[in-house]
Amino acid sequence: MAGHNKWSQIKRKKGALDQKRGKIISKHIRAIQAAVRSGGSGDPATNLALKNALSAAKSDNVPIDNVERAIERALGGGEGGNFEPAVYEGYGPAGVAVLVEALTDNKNRTAGEVRHVFSKHGGNLSGSTAWQFDSKGMIVVERVGEELEEAAIELGADDIEVDDGSTVIYTDPTELYQVVEGLQARGIEAEVVQLTKLPQTLSPLSGTEAEKVIGFLESLEDLDDVQSVYTTADLENAPESVG
Repeated sequence: MAGHNKWSQIKRKKGALDQKRGKIISKHIRAIQAAVRSGGSGDPATNLALKNALSAAKSDNVPIDNVERAIERALGGGEGGNFEPAVYEGYGPAGVAVLVEALTDNKNRTAGEVRHVFSKHGGNLSGSTAWQFDSKGMIVVERVGEELEEAAIELGADDIEVDDGSTVIYTDPTELYQVVEGLQARGIEAEVVQLTKLPQTLSPLSGTEAEKVIGFLESLEDLDDVQSVYTTADLENAPESVG
């Protein structure tokens, strides 16, 4: 099936954030609290946004105690702020399209911070880029084999990649948990389960361009309010980090 180096981009992002453990936990806690408040429930069985947030947090090994406290605070209306989603679209170094998703309690502040990073790195926070990305469910299983791929296809997978001993399964967002539960019924456990956005096409970059783009992306990801950053940049052969 089609392989467009999608997983390599997500691995790079995860690697960069894993170096900042406290920040990545904080971002997940914010997402969980926002999901509880927007969905009006602390039960993932009836709150799909919370289910998505919990799956993402589990994939990044957020401690269960942190998760439980976040849900309790959100249900109790205590500390944590009322965060709203915000999306920013623009172009970064080398003209790569970028889509930024944030959760913020002050949209003016967040917009200013995001705009500053774009400007500092030679980008431009203008123009529509969301159309260049497709929303997908993503499942990563740390094993490979025809049996696994056939099971994923049978369960409704849209696309499959094999990367460095892992099988990456992409689904329609509405069928993510149906596929996950189908795999579990066959004794196949996933390492990562989350919603993501995939570029429809990738922009090839030179080595110098890739370094500039990675520095730009990491600056965006380092902002407290930013949850996810998606790009059309082809970073498969780029250095893992420049920071």
